Amino acid sequence: MSDGDRMVSGGKRPDDQLDNALRPRRLDDMTGQERVVENLRILIEAAKARHEAVDHVLLYGPPGLGKTTFAHIIANEMEVNIRITAGPSIERAGDLAAILTHLREGDVLFIDEIHRLGRAVEEVLYPAMEDFALDIVIGKGPSAKNVRLNLPRFTVIGATTRLALLSAPLRARFGAVYRLDFYSLEAMSSIVSRAAQLLGVPIEEGGVAEIAHRARGTPRVAQRLLRRVRDYAEVRADGTITADVATEALNLLEIDPLGLDDIDRRVLLAIIEKFQGGPVGLDTIAASISEESDTIMDVYEPYLLQLGFIERTPRGRLATPLAYQHLNIEDTRPPRQHSMF
Repeated sequence: MSDGDRMVSGGKRPDDQLDNALRPRRLDDMTGQERVVENLRILIEAAKARHEAVDHVLLYGPPGLGKTTFAHIIANEMEVNIRITAGPSIERAGDLAAILTHLREGDVLFIDEIHRLGRAVEEVLYPAMEDFALDIVIGKGPSAKNVRLNLPRFTVIGATTRLALLSAPLRARFGAVYRLDFYSLEAMSSIVSRAAQLLGVPIEEGGVAEIAHRARGTPRVAQRLLRRVRDYAEVRADGTITADVATEALNLLEIDPLGLDDIDRRVLLAIIEKFQGGPVGLDTIAASISEESDTIMDVYEPYLLQLGFIERTPRGRLATPLAYQHLNIEDTRPPRQHSMF
């Protein structure tokens, strides 16, 4: 199963387009990420007071936590236009030059997956971000000459799930760098309630709590689960999402009370049943469940680590007693294997 097929994946899916209508439009509408919200509020108010464009902003963290939403909020707060693109979409330096020359004073250029920009494209972006200038070469051979075009002052907002893959020169050109963390249960409950209200879905507090618990601290997952539970409530119940209705719907989707799905449980069971709880190498786990090791490390592991179900050790991955307890499997390992490496 690919990550895009998972109900609890933080990555974008085609059926997530409806989420655009549920996005907060102002900082005051944001729930959670209080530190980032407060820092952005100061950044925006200072830029407004000086009548300048906001400094370049880099947002990083797991998928589905609101990086695109924050880009739209910054544009809305500054009352400017936003141009949206993605790193893989900008294949040549000329593609970026075409985008930059169409920007107006103060506009926001949002680049998703910015770590996937090509090296030649980055070289064009450096002077654009630092000097607001575009260097282009006209002609070829001995008659070629370099021309510098001045650009209006604009704001680049970059988003990435892989900060380590961003080149140091590009990272250094962002004046503000913020990490987005998983949301608290209280914040997730507020997000589910707000989304249900906007969708016109009758929901009780118990239903809100059940969806919030299983959404893995990720708003995109919460909204996706809400839509599926709404469908279940309309077909199998009276249309109102109660705690029982939400539980039945999510159990049918094989999403357990902590938000783990079948692939998460396969990773844990591989470590526990095939390799006696570990430690075991990442490549070995990947081969045993027919998945790519990079996918396990980048997609599946972060949430399992957050729950404390696995440990990364110099010798490999290790299942913790909490993982055994959650899966109702007796932990018969000697106590010495439970220690940290």
